[in-house]
Amino acid sequence: MVASLLFLGLAFFAVGQAGATRNGAQSAADAAALAAAKDSRDRFVLDGLDGDGFGQLFDGTLIGEDGCGAGHAYASRNGATVQSCDALGDGRWGFRVTVRSQKPVGDTVLPGTEGDHAVATATAVVVPRCTFERADEEDAPSPGSLECEDFDLDVDPKDLPDMSDLFKVRLTED
Repeated sequence: MVASLLFLGLAFFAVGQAGATRNGAQSAADAAALAAAKDSRDRFVLDGLDGDGFGQLFDGTLIGEDGCGAGHAYASRNGATVQSCDALGDGRWGFRVTVRSQKPVGDTVLPGTEGDHAVATATAVVVPRCTFERADEEDAPSPGSLECEDFDLDVDPKDLPDMSDLFKVRLTED
């Protein structure tokens, strides 16, 4: 009876250890996906966009550069290795990242788990905080106006807002 209880306790410990490894991998995947999307957003250059360009940016047609380099760095800092990092390609601006834990589950009473690594996937998207309305006149000094969550403004090509004011980054479920 005592042996059975001891084995059961060790089995629960093994399940907990596997769960902790899986949670760590999920945290790393979340961090990597968010970092990739944020880096892509922050490196986007607004300079030179006309009314059509702003319209495409806010309707999701025009998206930023690859941010996977930042995703790799964040996964590594969180004890994981990126297995894949891809732009979504489904009309959304964002990245799907799959990671594998660097450390295995470890030795447990359950045979075969000592070399198992956790794998997790996360998706982050860049979402507009604003809507863009193109200027009525072709030769207007501003390409148009932005109606945002916290403010409205006419776009001044010489004084453009930060991308973080115009777009937020968040995790999403697929």
